[in-house]
Amino acid sequence: MNADSLGFSMSVLLAGLAATEALGARIAAGLRAGDAVALKGDLGAGKTTLARAILRALGVAESVPSPTFTLVQTYETPCLVVCHYDLYRISNPREVDELGLEDALEDGVALVEWPENAGNRLPHDALTIVLTATGAESRRADVAGPARWAPFLSDAALAR
Repeated sequence: MNADSLGFSMSVLLAGLAATEALGARIAAGLRAGDAVALKGDLGAGKTTLARAILRALGVAESVPSPTFTLVQTYETPCLVVCHYDLYRISNPREVDELGLEDALEDGVALVEWPENAGNRLPHDALTIVLTATGAESRRADVAGPARWAPFLSDAALAR
């Protein structure tokens, strides 16, 4: 499915950690139960950093490690249960079924790093963010998803 059929797409330059945190806060503001956020990018592109920013904006005060080895970490926030997945080590999409992704989406939100390893297990309306390093501290975020994300992620929303 291309970005046009989803209704919303944009690119934003993240000049550093503060900009990544601002994007994370805008995503957090729009999350609701059943949402999946697909975080794509090369190793070191900032997927876990953006996931941490989203979780911090939702009120998670505890340490937020990368779930590379545990594959999934669950956080209970004041408003949602959030499961943070890292599918880097998944070699077969059927393995995702054993990680409880479907159950996580029934009652909460899934942040999914390396979503390409999930095959067709993610919802078709997942918010997809592709992170690309543009410098030592800067990243470009290409964002696509349902039109309902526009009020949260438009240039005007990010400037707030």
